[in-house]
Amino acid sequence: MNMNGPLTLPKAILYLFVCMVLFFLIVPNFIVVPISFNESSLLSFPPKGFSLQWYARYWELPGWVDATVTSFVVAIVTAIVSVVIGSFAAYGLVRGRLVGGKVLSSLFMLPIIIPSLVTAIALFNVLSYLRLTGTLAGFVIGHTVIALPFVITIMTASLRSIDLTVENAARNLGASRLVTIRRVTLPMAMPGVISSGLFAFLISFDELLIALFIASPTVATLPKKLWEGIRFEIEPTLAAVSTLLVMLSLLVLAAAGVFQLIKERRGNG
Repeated sequence: MNMNGPLTLPKAILYLFVCMVLFFLIVPNFIVVPISFNESSLLSFPPKGFSLQWYARYWELPGWVDATVTSFVVAIVTAIVSVVIGSFAAYGLVRGRLVGGKVLSSLFMLPIIIPSLVTAIALFNVLSYLRLTGTLAGFVIGHTVIALPFVITIMTASLRSIDLTVENAARNLGASRLVTIRRVTLPMAMPGVISSGLFAFLISFDELLIALFIASPTVATLPKKLWEGIRFEIEPTLAAVSTLLVMLSLLVLAAAGVFQLIKERRGNG
């Protein structure tokens, strides 16, 4: 469908549908964010007064900061591991001559095709057998599994946008494949590497279902702590934490968009 042509009825309906979906996704934030600055101890809207006491309470209550640190550590390690594995997998799919490459590519997408609950149960069984439940290593393994499909998708698109003749020229001049990857392919694919890493970080930081299965009383992520708060302690502190999560997500997505824009400008240059 040509989106640059004159406005027709089907196009208007499509625009309206997209706007409705965006409104449905965004409007809860216009409620949660003001509640986080409420003076009242109740989750009431519209808020009565302005106060930062619930953000201060986030630092004072036990468990919140520890869960935040755990989430950051797990997300950073997950991003690094996912980018390394996903980049090699994408390179093999794009540049390699693999028998059944399309089947292999589909298998890599299974974690986002299979229902998340099934994936979480399977990971719980495997990690329990390995005695990794309730550990940082267990979280990293579980989050890497669900982040890999996104990294592979981004890196596959990034590698396909690189002119193969540039790599062939480096090989013809005597560079080995490893040197070509390190000095030619990797610098050209760097915006994709950074973007995929940011998405992997965000996916890990916001993941809840796997955390519900493999967390322990001493090792839990921020979404898991937030889930427990919703169940047992309804107060505006939850809105403050939710606001911080939204702001972090927006910052990561904005950074990913900047690197994608850099990539497009380099491609057009």
